[in-house]
Amino acid sequence: MRDPYDVLGVSKTASADEVKKAFRKLAKKYHPDQNKNDPKAKEKFAEANTAYEIVGDAAKRGQYDRGEIGPDGKPRGFEGFGAGPGGFRRQAGPGGAEHFEFNFGGGSPFGASAGGAGGFSAGDIFSELFGAGRGRGGRAGPPPRGEDYAATVLAPLDEVAKAGKVNVVLPTGRTLEVKIPRGVDDGQQIRLRGQGQPSVHGGEPGDAIVTLKFAPHPLFKVDGRDLRLDLPVTLYEAALGAKIEVPTLQGKVEMAIPPNSSSGRMLRLRGKGLEAANGVRGDLYVSLKITLPEKADPDFEALMRIWRDQKAYDPRRNM
Repeated sequence: MRDPYDVLGVSKTASADEVKKAFRKLAKKYHPDQNKNDPKAKEKFAEANTAYEIVGDAAKRGQYDRGEIGPDGKPRGFEGFGAGPGGFRRQAGPGGAEHFEFNFGGGSPFGASAGGAGGFSAGDIFSELFGAGRGRGGRAGPPPRGEDYAATVLAPLDEVAKAGKVNVVLPTGRTLEVKIPRGVDDGQQIRLRGQGQPSVHGGEPGDAIVTLKFAPHPLFKVDGRDLRLDLPVTLYEAALGAKIEVPTLQGKVEMAIPPNSSSGRMLRLRGKGLEAANGVRGDLYVSLKITLPEKADPDFEALMRIWRDQKAYDPRRNM
Protein backbone atom coordinates (compact mmCIF):
# COMPACT_ATOMS: atom_id res chain seq x y z
CA MET A 1 0.00 0.00 0.00
CA ARG A 2 1.22 3.48 -0.87
CA ASP A 3 1.37 6.35 1.55
CA PRO A 4 -2.16 7.87 1.61
CA TYR A 5 -0.72 11.38 1.39
CA ASP A 6 1.11 10.40 -1.81
CA VAL A 7 -2.05 8.79 -3.20
CA LEU A 8 -4.05 11.98 -2.69
CA GLY A 9 -1.16 14.20 -3.76
CA VAL A 10 -1.17 16.32 -0.60
CA SER A 11 1.42 17.13 2.04
CA LYS A 12 1.22 15.92 5.64
CA THR A 13 0.40 19.48 6.70
CA ALA A 14 -2.55 19.80 4.28
CA SER A 15 -5.77 21.11 5.76
CA ALA A 16 -8.98 19.06 5.89
CA ASP A 17 -10.42 21.17 3.04
CA GLU A 18 -7.33 20.57 0.90
CA VAL A 19 -7.56 16.83 1.53
CA LYS A 20 -11.24 16.78 0.64
CA LYS A 21 -10.65 18.78 -2.52
CA ALA A 22 -7.89 16.42 -3.62
CA PHE A 23 -10.07 13.36 -3.04
CA ARG A 24 -13.04 14.89 -4.90
CA LYS A 25 -10.79 15.45 -7.91
CA LEU A 26 -9.51 11.87 -7.92
CA ALA A 27 -12.93 10.33 -7.25
CA LYS A 28 -14.47 12.21 -10.14
CA LYS A 29 -11.58 11.30 -12.45
CA TYR A 30 -11.45 7.56 -11.66
CA HIS A 31 -15.07 6.73 -10.74
CA PRO A 32 -16.01 3.35 -12.35
CA ASP A 33 -19.18 4.79 -13.88
CA GLN A 34 -17.02 7.24 -15.81
CA ASN A 35 -14.38 4.65 -16.80
CA LYS A 36 -16.29 1.46 -17.55
CA ASN A 37 -13.59 0.09 -19.88
CA ASP A 38 -10.54 1.01 -17.80
CA PRO A 39 -9.73 -1.53 -15.04
CA LYS A 40 -6.78 0.57 -13.86
CA ALA A 41 -9.12 3.43 -13.13
CA LYS A 42 -11.10 1.19 -10.77
CA GLU A 43 -7.92 0.31 -8.91
CA LYS A 44 -6.92 3.95 -8.60
CA PHE A 45 -10.43 4.82 -7.45
CA ALA A 46 -10.32 2.18 -4.71
CA GLU A 47 -6.82 3.33 -3.68
CA ALA A 48 -8.04 6.91 -3.37
CA ASN A 49 -10.97 5.71 -1.24
CA THR A 50 -8.62 3.94 1.13
CA ALA A 51 -6.33 6.95 1.38
CA TYR A 52 -9.21 9.32 2.10
CA GLU A 53 -10.66 6.93 4.68
CA ILE A 54 -7.48 7.54 6.65
CA VAL A 55 -6.38 11.10 5.89
CA GLY A 56 -9.92 12.44 5.66
CA ASP A 57 -10.79 11.25 9.17
CA ALA A 58 -9.16 13.30 11.95
CA ALA A 59 -8.86 10.36 14.37
CA LYS A 60 -7.45 7.89 11.83
CA ARG A 61 -5.14 10.54 10.42
CA GLY A 62 -3.68 11.03 13.88
CA GLN A 63 -3.28 7.26 14.32
CA TYR A 64 -1.52 6.98 10.98
CA ASP A 65 0.79 9.91 11.69
CA ARG A 66 1.76 8.28 15.01
CA GLY A 67 2.44 4.96 13.26
CA GLU A 68 -0.42 3.13 15.01
CA ILE A 69 -2.14 2.07 11.78
CA GLY A 70 -0.83 1.31 8.31
CA PRO A 71 -1.82 2.80 4.96
CA ASP A 72 -4.63 0.23 4.71
CA GLY A 73 -6.20 1.51 7.94
CA LYS A 74 -5.34 -1.62 9.91
CA PRO A 75 -3.13 -1.81 12.99
CA ARG A 76 0.54 -2.14 12.16
CA GLY A 77 1.45 -5.72 11.35
CA PHE A 78 -1.63 -6.35 9.18
CA GLU A 79 -1.41 -5.67 5.47
CA GLY A 80 -3.78 -6.38 2.62
CA PHE A 81 -6.54 -4.89 0.64
CA GLY A 82 -9.96 -6.35 0.09
CA ALA A 83 -13.52 -5.67 1.09
CA GLY A 84 -12.45 -4.14 4.41
CA PRO A 85 -11.90 -0.42 5.11
CA GLY A 86 -11.50 1.35 1.83
CA GLY A 87 -12.17 -1.93 -0.03
CA PHE A 88 -13.68 -2.26 -3.47
CA ARG A 89 -15.75 -5.20 -4.69
CA ARG A 90 -17.27 -5.92 -8.07
CA GLN A 91 -19.94 -8.51 -8.75
CA ALA A 92 -22.37 -9.40 -11.50
CA GLY A 93 -25.59 -7.49 -11.35
CA PRO A 94 -29.02 -8.07 -12.91
CA GLY A 95 -28.99 -8.61 -16.65
CA GLY A 96 -25.26 -9.15 -16.77
CA ALA A 97 -24.50 -5.57 -15.72
CA GLU A 98 -21.61 -4.96 -13.35
CA HIS A 99 -22.38 -3.87 -9.81
CA PHE A 100 -19.76 -1.92 -7.87
CA GLU A 101 -19.65 -1.80 -4.09
CA PHE A 102 -17.33 0.43 -2.11
CA ASN A 103 -16.56 0.02 1.57
CA PHE A 104 -15.36 3.10 3.41
CA GLY A 105 -15.21 1.48 6.83
CA GLY A 106 -17.73 1.16 9.60
CA GLY A 107 -21.06 -0.60 9.19
CA SER A 108 -22.15 1.05 5.94
CA PRO A 109 -20.68 0.65 2.45
CA PHE A 110 -21.12 4.38 1.92
CA GLY A 111 -19.79 5.97 5.08
CA ALA A 112 -17.79 5.59 8.26
CA SER A 113 -19.47 4.58 11.50
CA ALA A 114 -21.60 7.23 13.14
CA GLY A 115 -19.10 7.54 15.94
CA GLY A 116 -16.23 8.55 13.64
CA ALA A 117 -14.43 11.74 14.53
CA GLY A 118 -15.88 14.83 12.95
CA GLY A 119 -18.74 12.82 11.38
CA PHE A 120 -16.47 11.74 8.49
CA SER A 121 -18.31 10.16 5.58
CA ALA A 122 -16.77 9.66 2.15
CA GLY A 123 -20.26 8.85 0.90
CA ASP A 124 -21.21 12.50 1.37
CA ILE A 125 -18.66 13.42 -1.26
CA PHE A 126 -20.23 11.00 -3.72
CA SER A 127 -23.59 12.62 -3.01
CA GLU A 128 -22.09 15.91 -4.18
CA LEU A 129 -20.22 14.43 -7.15
CA PHE A 130 -22.75 11.99 -8.56
CA GLY A 131 -26.09 13.15 -7.19
CA ALA A 132 -26.75 10.33 -4.73
CA GLY A 133 -28.95 12.15 -2.18
CA ARG A 134 -29.04 11.19 1.48
CA GLY A 135 -32.15 11.30 3.59
CA ARG A 136 -32.60 11.72 7.32
CA GLY A 137 -30.26 9.78 9.52
CA GLY A 138 -27.73 9.43 6.69
CA ARG A 139 -29.89 6.90 4.78
CA ALA A 140 -29.28 6.83 1.04
CA GLY A 141 -31.97 8.65 -0.96
CA PRO A 142 -33.35 7.75 -4.39
CA PRO A 143 -30.83 6.91 -7.11
CA PRO A 144 -29.73 9.81 -9.32
CA ARG A 145 -31.83 10.56 -12.40
CA GLY A 146 -30.52 10.44 -15.95
CA GLU A 147 -28.99 13.36 -17.81
CA ASP A 148 -31.14 15.88 -19.67
CA TYR A 149 -31.09 16.12 -23.46
CA ALA A 150 -30.93 19.50 -25.21
CA ALA A 151 -32.51 20.12 -28.61
CA THR A 152 -33.48 23.09 -30.77
CA VAL A 153 -36.39 23.11 -33.21
CA LEU A 154 -37.55 25.62 -35.84
CA ALA A 155 -41.32 26.09 -35.61
CA PRO A 156 -43.21 27.47 -38.64
CA LEU A 157 -45.09 30.70 -37.82
CA ASP A 158 -48.31 29.18 -39.14
CA GLU A 159 -48.04 26.41 -36.53
CA VAL A 160 -47.07 28.87 -33.79
CA ALA A 161 -50.11 31.04 -34.58
CA LYS A 162 -52.57 28.16 -34.16
CA ALA A 163 -50.68 26.41 -31.32
CA GLY A 164 -50.12 23.45 -33.62
CA LYS A 165 -47.48 20.75 -33.54
CA VAL A 166 -43.81 20.44 -34.45
CA ASN A 167 -41.42 17.49 -34.72
CA VAL A 168 -38.44 17.49 -32.35
CA VAL A 169 -35.39 15.33 -33.11
CA LEU A 170 -33.49 14.32 -29.96
CA PRO A 171 -29.70 13.76 -29.91
CA THR A 172 -30.39 10.01 -30.05
CA GLY A 173 -32.15 10.42 -33.40
CA ARG A 174 -35.59 9.73 -31.93
CA THR A 175 -38.34 12.05 -33.16
CA LEU A 176 -41.12 13.39 -30.93
CA GLU A 177 -44.26 15.23 -32.03
CA VAL A 178 -44.68 18.15 -29.61
CA LYS A 179 -47.63 20.49 -29.22
CA ILE A 180 -46.65 24.15 -29.30
CA PRO A 181 -47.94 26.04 -26.21
CA ARG A 182 -50.21 29.00 -26.82
CA GLY A 183 -48.44 32.33 -26.45
CA VAL A 184 -44.97 30.79 -26.77
CA ASP A 185 -42.06 33.23 -27.23
CA ASP A 186 -39.27 32.98 -29.77
CA GLY A 187 -36.38 31.15 -28.06
CA GLN A 188 -38.54 29.83 -25.21
CA GLN A 189 -37.51 26.49 -23.66
CA ILE A 190 -39.96 23.63 -23.20
CA ARG A 191 -39.30 20.74 -20.79
CA LEU A 192 -40.43 17.27 -21.87
CA ARG A 193 -40.53 15.16 -18.71
CA GLY A 194 -38.92 11.75 -18.86
CA GLN A 195 -37.69 12.09 -22.45
CA GLY A 196 -34.01 12.45 -21.56
CA GLN A 197 -31.25 9.92 -20.97
CA PRO A 198 -32.12 6.85 -18.88
CA SER A 199 -30.46 6.65 -15.47
CA VAL A 200 -27.57 4.18 -15.30
CA HIS A 201 -28.29 3.86 -11.56
CA GLY A 202 -31.93 2.77 -11.96
CA GLY A 203 -33.38 6.19 -11.18
CA GLU A 204 -35.81 8.28 -13.19
CA PRO A 205 -34.85 9.27 -16.74
CA GLY A 206 -33.79 12.84 -17.46
CA ASP A 207 -35.84 15.38 -19.39
CA ALA A 208 -35.58 16.82 -22.88
CA ILE A 209 -35.05 20.59 -22.86
CA VAL A 210 -36.28 21.91 -26.21
CA THR A 211 -35.50 25.47 -27.36
CA LEU A 212 -38.26 26.59 -29.73
CA LYS A 213 -37.18 29.07 -32.39
CA PHE A 214 -39.50 30.74 -34.89
CA ALA A 215 -38.63 29.72 -38.44
CA PRO A 216 -38.22 32.59 -40.96
CA HIS A 217 -41.43 33.29 -42.91
CA PRO A 218 -41.46 34.33 -46.58
CA LEU A 219 -43.95 37.17 -45.92
CA PHE A 220 -43.99 38.15 -42.26
CA LYS A 221 -41.32 39.49 -39.91
CA VAL A 222 -41.80 39.00 -36.17
CA ASP A 223 -41.61 42.06 -33.91
CA GLY A 224 -42.48 40.87 -30.41
CA ARG A 225 -46.14 39.83 -30.65
CA ASP A 226 -46.64 42.04 -33.74
CA LEU A 227 -46.02 41.07 -37.34
CA ARG A 228 -44.80 43.24 -40.20
CA LEU A 229 -45.61 42.81 -43.90
CA ASP A 230 -44.40 44.60 -47.03
CA LEU A 231 -47.41 44.72 -49.38
CA PRO A 232 -47.00 45.51 -53.10
CA VAL A 233 -49.71 47.84 -54.52
CA THR A 234 -50.25 49.39 -57.94
CA LEU A 235 -49.76 53.06 -58.65
CA TYR A 236 -53.48 53.58 -59.23
CA GLU A 237 -54.44 51.72 -56.00
CA ALA A 238 -52.15 54.02 -54.05
CA ALA A 239 -53.35 57.15 -55.88
CA LEU A 240 -57.09 56.48 -56.03
CA GLY A 241 -57.54 54.24 -53.01
CA ALA A 242 -58.82 50.68 -53.10
CA LYS A 243 -60.00 47.67 -51.11
CA ILE A 244 -57.59 44.77 -51.44
CA GLU A 245 -56.99 41.33 -49.89
CA VAL A 246 -54.11 41.07 -47.42
CA PRO A 247 -52.58 37.74 -46.27
CA THR A 248 -52.47 37.03 -42.52
CA LEU A 249 -51.55 33.95 -40.51
CA GLN A 250 -55.28 33.36 -40.02
CA GLY A 251 -56.16 33.70 -43.72
CA LYS A 252 -56.79 36.59 -46.12
CA VAL A 253 -58.70 39.66 -44.96
CA GLU A 254 -59.91 42.82 -46.77
CA MET A 255 -58.13 46.10 -46.10
CA ALA A 256 -58.91 49.61 -47.39
CA ILE A 257 -56.09 51.69 -48.85
CA PRO A 258 -56.78 55.42 -48.41
CA PRO A 259 -56.49 57.58 -51.57
CA ASN A 260 -53.20 59.38 -52.22
CA SER A 261 -51.17 56.84 -50.22
CA SER A 262 -47.41 57.05 -50.69
CA SER A 263 -45.10 54.07 -50.84
CA GLY A 264 -44.00 53.19 -47.31
CA ARG A 265 -47.29 54.24 -45.70
CA MET A 266 -48.00 52.01 -42.69
CA LEU A 267 -51.47 50.57 -42.09
CA ARG A 268 -52.46 48.46 -39.08
CA LEU A 269 -54.68 45.41 -38.86
CA ARG A 270 -55.60 44.93 -35.19
CA GLY A 271 -55.39 41.49 -33.65
CA LYS A 272 -53.74 39.86 -36.66
CA GLY A 273 -50.38 39.29 -34.96
CA LEU A 274 -49.24 36.51 -32.63
CA GLU A 275 -51.14 35.50 -29.52
CA ALA A 276 -49.53 36.29 -26.14
CA ALA A 277 -49.66 34.05 -23.06
CA ASN A 278 -52.59 36.11 -21.71
CA GLY A 279 -54.61 35.47 -24.89
CA VAL A 280 -54.21 38.99 -26.33
CA ARG A 281 -53.04 39.08 -29.94
CA GLY A 282 -50.59 41.53 -31.41
CA ASP A 283 -51.22 43.53 -34.59
CA LEU A 284 -50.17 43.23 -38.21
CA TYR A 285 -48.42 46.31 -39.61
CA VAL A 286 -48.70 46.59 -43.40
CA SER A 287 -46.21 48.76 -45.27
CA LEU A 288 -47.33 49.78 -48.79
CA LYS A 289 -44.81 49.33 -51.58
CA ILE A 290 -45.85 50.94 -54.87
CA THR A 291 -44.92 48.62 -57.72
CA LEU A 292 -44.77 49.66 -61.39
CA PRO A 293 -45.75 47.36 -64.29
CA GLU A 294 -43.24 44.61 -64.99
CA LYS A 295 -43.25 45.34 -68.74
CA ALA A 296 -42.86 48.75 -70.44
CA ASP A 297 -46.17 50.22 -71.64
CA PRO A 298 -46.30 53.10 -74.15
CA ASP A 299 -49.50 54.61 -72.70
CA PHE A 300 -48.08 54.51 -69.17
CA GLU A 301 -44.84 56.11 -70.31
CA ALA A 302 -46.74 58.84 -72.19
CA LEU A 303 -48.78 59.60 -69.09
CA MET A 304 -45.65 59.84 -66.98
CA ARG A 305 -44.10 62.30 -69.47
CA ILE A 306 -47.18 64.53 -69.16
CA TRP A 307 -46.84 64.48 -65.40
CA ARG A 308 -43.13 65.20 -65.62
CA ASP A 309 -43.56 68.09 -68.06
CA GLN A 310 -46.85 69.60 -66.84
CA LYS A 311 -47.44 68.42 -63.26
CA ALA A 312 -43.96 68.05 -61.82
CA TYR A 313 -43.56 67.89 -58.00
CA ASP A 314 -40.58 67.45 -55.69
CA PRO A 315 -40.95 64.59 -53.13
CA ARG A 316 -37.47 65.40 -51.76
CA ARG A 317 -38.03 69.07 -51.00
CA ASN A 318 -37.75 68.54 -47.24
CA MET A 319 -34.53 66.52 -47.38
